[in-house]
Amino acid sequence: MTSRSAPLPSYWPEGVPRFLTTPRSSLYHNLETTAARFPDKVGLWFYGRELTFAELLRDAARLSGHLQRQGVGKGDRVLVWLQNSPQFVTACHAVWRAGGVVVPLSPMLTAQELSFFLADAGIRVGVVGAELYTKARAAGLGHAVVANCCVGTENSPVPVPETLQADEHAEGGDVTWAQALSGAEGEVVPVGFDDLAVMPYTSGTTGRPKGCMHTHGNVQANVHAAGVWVRSSCEDISLGTLPFFHVTGLVNSMLSVVAGGSKLVMMARWDRVTAITLIREQGCTLWTNTATMIVDLLAQPGLTQEDFRSLRRVSGGGAPLPEAVGRRFEELAGFRFLEGYGLSETMAQTHTNPPQAPKLQCLGVPIPSTQARIIDPETLTELGPGETGEIVVSGPQVMQGYWQRPEANAEAFVELGGTRFLRSGDLGYVDDEGYFFMVDRLKRMINAAGLKVWPAEVENVLYKHPAVLQACVISVPDERTGERARALIVLREGQSATGEQIAEWAREHLAAYKIPRDWQIVDGLPVAGTGKINWRALQEQVRQTMTAPSSTS
Repeated sequence: MTSRSAPLPSYWPEGVPRFLTTPRSSLYHNLETTAARFPDKVGLWFYGRELTFAELLRDAARLSGHLQRQGVGKGDRVLVWLQNSPQFVTACHAVWRAGGVVVPLSPMLTAQELSFFLADAGIRVGVVGAELYTKARAAGLGHAVVANCCVGTENSPVPVPETLQADEHAEGGDVTWAQALSGAEGEVVPVGFDDLAVMPYTSGTTGRPKGCMHTHGNVQANVHAAGVWVRSSCEDISLGTLPFFHVTGLVNSMLSVVAGGSKLVMMARWDRVTAITLIREQGCTLWTNTATMIVDLLAQPGLTQEDFRSLRRVSGGGAPLPEAVGRRFEELAGFRFLEGYGLSETMAQTHTNPPQAPKLQCLGVPIPSTQARIIDPETLTELGPGETGEIVVSGPQVMQGYWQRPEANAEAFVELGGTRFLRSGDLGYVDDEGYFFMVDRLKRMINAAGLKVWPAEVENVLYKHPAVLQACVISVPDERTGERARALIVLREGQSATGEQIAEWAREHLAAYKIPRDWQIVDGLPVAGTGKINWRALQEQVRQTMTAPSSTS
């Protein structure tokens, strides 16, 4: 283990300690503290609506009281199913005030998909967007607080996404947002460093989603480290374009602002014209995003250096940023895009590039208090610089384990030199200077612009189509999203169907981002010695013939 007194590497940012003490307080306490320090300061901006920290604290307390009256207590999992909005920020802090555990899920889920998460996490109560309410009821959510996130955006200077607009109504025993906030505040339930706070879901090679159990301490570690790394202050203005249900958006956009007392300018959905307008008109200084957003932003005609004048740090991940794109961004912004790396299991970042010495198409270096190694995935032997192996990480942000998945926990962790490391399932190497680089994935997962698609889950659905005999989903390169899914289909004898027809059918059963972009009807699929379809051979064959062509759809 690295000594606390060891000299800092030459790349290490000036003034940043190698080790950080993680706050022992709860995430709700962050909001209490900031509201006490800056009560009248605008913390959230959302399509023209402004919310001060005092107002955010007030709303969170009132919503928390309602949740407690619905039986939410310490350790109870609560659904937060909203697009980026003040209501999302409020809901999370209301759950933590009640001692509960936030389960943030993608608004793109179907009712059928949502029902799995409700059952797996034991969720009875949730806060849902009005536009998602019908699906929440169909999925069997016991009690819903229904929020129309468009309230207060009538005079927005930029277009409000149509997907956000819906009438706020509640049926049965459910309530609207306004009704939930009309009652008493309830009590602040004491929670500690080791109590569960957030449970984002990820998946594995079986395609069965798993809840990542994160404590208040796990989350606080990365919230605190993020602020120290970019040297943020209460005068910063962050542009929030990443979805808050994703760990990077939750930590680096939402929670870092609440903890530091700065301002968050939120977008519910990505739109490059809106983003450019907000950077200029709101004077945004910080922005965490994905490489896909940078690629799309730079495609905007007429973009000039003036559009980037207020920005001082832009960082992100999700997929490697092509070097040519990175250099184009640097020409306009005057500084490099800082790529980072992390997992749902690590509550966002474990690595990021040093601001004064970043490298292109690079994961960066381990952040404070974090260790990383490259090991042989079979022998678990640590490898040297330049040797490709599995990336493993250890640090205060690493999850406690998977929710009710003891067998998965046994596979996810390994002990090296007396320290517990998380196996990332990603293949990479470290150079002579200590920078980490991604090579491939050990686990079978497709990362499309930061949205994770698990082929086995998609295949399981495709096999239900009456015309499908065999299905294999693989990853192929994509200039815009880094990767995209391709489905190879063998049809049943006597049946006929096109890829477009199967894709249309799949939209009823899968979230839009999980549906393959490419379809091929084939006569047969290769089989490995185990009798399983040899997806890896198919994927390697395709990648050898492709050089990241543009998406065909």
